[in-house]
Amino acid sequence: MKLEIDKLRTIDSTNDYLKLLIKKDDLQNDKVVWALEQTKGRGQMGTSWAADSGKNLTFSVFRKVKNLSINEQFYALMAASLAVKDVLDKLLIKNVRVKWPNDILSDKKKICGILIENVIKKSQLHAMIIGVGLNVNQTEWNGLEGVTSIKNETGIHFELEEILRLLLEQFHYYVDLLLQKDFSTIKKDYENHLFRNGKPSTFKKKDNSLFTGIIQGVTDLGKLIVLEEDEVLNEYSLKEIQLLF
Repeated sequence: MKLEIDKLRTIDSTNDYLKLLIKKDDLQNDKVVWALEQTKGRGQMGTSWAADSGKNLTFSVFRKVKNLSINEQFYALMAASLAVKDVLDKLLIKNVRVKWPNDILSDKKKICGILIENVIKKSQLHAMIIGVGLNVNQTEWNGLEGVTSIKNETGIHFELEEILRLLLEQFHYYVDLLLQKDFSTIKKDYENHLFRNGKPSTFKKKDNSLFTGIIQGVTDLGKLIVLEEDEVLNEYSLKEIQLLF
């Protein structure tokens, strides 16, 4: 996949950088922005992404997706998550799973986070900015638990550019599925690799109350389907519940 790549030493956020380019230049072509250091990387719900300079992959992809509707945007998130999972599988990372909606785990430890932001024009989905933070060569995180990296899992130091190339190739594969609107394949693959799918799990609601349920999959809009007491199926958005374990 031929993509223009802007390699930067330091930037606050690669997603924000691309949004500025969109405002200034009205980007016509797909583009990748790769930063060796990202000072204000963001995750879902405004969380921060901590990464040592030059040790991890922090990049964003601008991709036009005019053939997708706003109601189909979660398929792009599923596709991006699967692309990362596939590359980690190729690198022999063990027990790779997608934690709803878009964290990638290895043996229950977070190895990657993904943030997708939409570019809406005239009430239509025009493009997406896919931000990826992948732990590659960092091995310690002060004060953080439940985090790992490719080097931690394999003992091998990897060239960041090589990992980026593998990821972009796999993104291209899933973009083809999106363009073909092969949503059933994407959703089935996503659910097959969904962390805690089919297992009793603990969730926390906005009011901090806890409940137990069994994940049954996701809806087309990205809501988590949970089987609760009395065989009742409920659907939850990211803002409504948090999957603990």
